[in-house]
Amino acid sequence: MTSSVLRQKAEAEASHLLPLLVQADYLAGAILLGEHGRRRSGLGDDFWQYRPVQIGDSKRYIDHRRSASGDVDFVREREWKIAQSVIFWVDQGASMRWGSKKNRPRKIDHSRLLALATAILSVRGGERVGLTNVTLPPRCERQQIFRMAEAFSQDAEVDYEPPDYSAMKSHSRAVFISDFLSDMDVIREALGEAVNKGIKGVLLQVLDPDEELFPYQGRTIFDSVGGTLTHQTLKASDLRSQYLDRLANRKLELRVLASEVGWQYGRHQTDRDPQSALLWLYGALDGTAT
Repeated sequence: MTSSVLRQKAEAEASHLLPLLVQADYLAGAILLGEHGRRRSGLGDDFWQYRPVQIGDSKRYIDHRRSASGDVDFVREREWKIAQSVIFWVDQGASMRWGSKKNRPRKIDHSRLLALATAILSVRGGERVGLTNVTLPPRCERQQIFRMAEAFSQDAEVDYEPPDYSAMKSHSRAVFISDFLSDMDVIREALGEAVNKGIKGVLLQVLDPDEELFPYQGRTIFDSVGGTLTHQTLKASDLRSQYLDRLANRKLELRVLASEVGWQYGRHQTDRDPQSALLWLYGALDGTAT
């Protein structure tokens, strides 16, 4: 392949990713940036706190101005900032590429946008970001955002893509985004591995409004996006109650599972503003979301 062909291919890929990058950057910019990093005393540049001198403290750490206000000597401590890793898995399965209306975002569109915006906020906060698999280890640099956008744009052929947790970093934080309508055993397995590695995280379930309401009536043909499943009924409304019960049970199952392993569970509908979902997601990583 010649250099000109390679350049054209690279430019085509970049133009495809540009809208996603612009949207994610704009969405992240609307959020007042907080800090995820663990805060404790140690080596660093920023002031942390004053504390009374203890046995073993070097005299050079005594803050004489603060100590002059009383009879006790005080040490000026600085904040030790440790960059943490936030790792992502976004379901690229065919079921995520479904949308009930042409003017409504697909589930994968909002999932990719939310994941990338969260990654942007994390990098701005001094943290490393990457994927749960071996293709993209966590790094703290702007170029990593472009690499993640590329990774999020790779559609999977299967209807439901299982989480790839082959390279989850111990004691990091994780974000799993999916419709979570596939086999729950693969989700349990992934979270079990996360628990073994001391990883805390978030399950964000993204659904289309029609998946929440099941507004179908009369003769209806249901086809999976991947074309592997089809079901025809003459009276779709008869399925509504059973479907909604199963969906409610799945949501409860996810919530209970997340709670059992110390994760947080949230939901987002594609007809709603992604900014509110991003606020929740960013807070959930901090443990401050409700």
